[in-house]
Amino acid sequence: MQSLKAIKLGKSLLSRDVHTGRVLAQQAAVQADFYEEDQRSMQKTARRIIDEDINPFVDQWEAEGKYPAHKIFKKLGDAGLLGVNKPVEYGGMGLNFKYNMALNEELGHINCGGVPMSIAVQTDMATPALARFGSDHVKKTFLEPSVLGDVVACLGVSEPGGGSDVAAATTSAVRRGDDLVINGQKMWITNAFQADWMCLLANTSEGNPHRNKSLICVPMDTPGIHLAKKIDKMGMKCSDTAVIFFDDVRVPAKNIIGEEGMGFTYQMMQFQEERMAASALTLAPMENVIEQTIAYLRERQAFGQPLLNNQYIHFRLAELATEVEMLRSTIYRATDKFVAGEDVSQLASMCKLKCGRLLREVNDSCLQFWGGMGFTNDVLVSRMYRDLRLTSIGGGADEVMLGIICKGMGILPKKTK
Repeated sequence: MQSLKAIKLGKSLLSRDVHTGRVLAQQAAVQADFYEEDQRSMQKTARRIIDEDINPFVDQWEAEGKYPAHKIFKKLGDAGLLGVNKPVEYGGMGLNFKYNMALNEELGHINCGGVPMSIAVQTDMATPALARFGSDHVKKTFLEPSVLGDVVACLGVSEPGGGSDVAAATTSAVRRGDDLVINGQKMWITNAFQADWMCLLANTSEGNPHRNKSLICVPMDTPGIHLAKKIDKMGMKCSDTAVIFFDDVRVPAKNIIGEEGMGFTYQMMQFQEERMAASALTLAPMENVIEQTIAYLRERQAFGQPLLNNQYIHFRLAELATEVEMLRSTIYRATDKFVAGEDVSQLASMCKLKCGRLLREVNDSCLQFWGGMGFTNDVLVSRMYRDLRLTSIGGGADEVMLGIICKGMGILPKKTK
C-alpha cells in the first residue's frame, strides 16, 4: 500500500502546475529561441485563460463527461485565439501558421486531453479549408462566427466503415435543384453534442473516390440530423463524441467549400495542419508528466533513499527528456517549412507518428515509476496515459502515417490491379 504521504503528494501534484524545474527552464529557453516576442506574448494570453478559466474546472468537467465549449470558445475568441492565422476580414488576426503552433503548444498545458482536442477541431480541423477555399458566403456564415467564438464547429469525415480510409466514405450529398440532400452516417465526431455546424465530407457525384467528394458546411440544427449515441470512451472524458445519422438532410448547394469534387484534396490539406497541431499539443503534456514524476520521485522513499536515486529511473527519465527535445526540433523544422510554403506532408506525418509513439513511452514509463499512485485517477500521469493514447489513432493512425512516409520515400509497393 502507498503511504499517506505519497497519496497526499500525488494529489497535490495533480492540482498544481510544476514549471519551475531545471528541465522546464531549459525547455522554455528552447521555445524562446524559436518563438518571437509577439508569439510568446500570445502564449501568455492563452496561459492566463488556461490558469483562470480552464484548469481549475477540469476535474469537474471530467467527472461530468462534458465541458462548456461555448463559454470557453467565447473566452478564446474574445482574446483573438481562435483565428490567429485566419483572414482579418473574417475576424482573424491574419498571422502565419507559426503563431498557430505557438498557441497549440501552450494549449498543451491544459490538464486533460479533451479540451485542447476540442479547441483544435475548431481551429485546425474544421476551418482550414473553409478559410482557404470557401466563398464569401460560407466564410461569413460559418468561418467568422467560429473565429469570434460565437459558435462551435465539428468535423464529419470518419464513418463506421472508414476512419483513416477517407476515400471509402459513403455519405452522399445529391443535388436537388439548388440544394443538396444528404444521407449517411458519421462516427467519432468530437464536439457533436455542442456543435452549431459541421464541416462534412460527402460524395457529391459518382466515380473516382478521390474526385467525387466535397466539403460542405452543414448547420447542426438542420432537420434530419440525428445524434444517435454519445460514445463512452476510455479517455478524453470531458470531450463529447457521437455517432451521427443524416436522413434526407437538405442544405443549400452554395454551402460547398470551394470547388465541388475537391473535398478529398482539401481534406488532405487540412490533415497537414491537423497533424502538426496535434504534434504541438503533445509537447507540454510530456514535459509536465516528466517533471511531475521527477518531483514525486524526489520525495518518494523506498529502501532508505528517494526512488529518483535509482540509476535506471533517472537514466530513463533522461532518455525520455532527450526524445521530447528531438521531437520538438522536428516539429519546429516542419513549422518553418510549412510557413515557407513547402509541402510538409511527409514531415508532418513523421511528427504525428513520433509524437503518438513517444506519448505512449513517456506516459507508460512515468506511470510505472508512480507505482500504485499511477493507477489512480488522482494524478496527471494516469489521465494523460488514457487521454493521449488517442494520438496514435485519431487524425490518421500510426499505420497510415507509416504508409505516407513510405510513399514519400518511394518504397511503398504499388497496388496490384
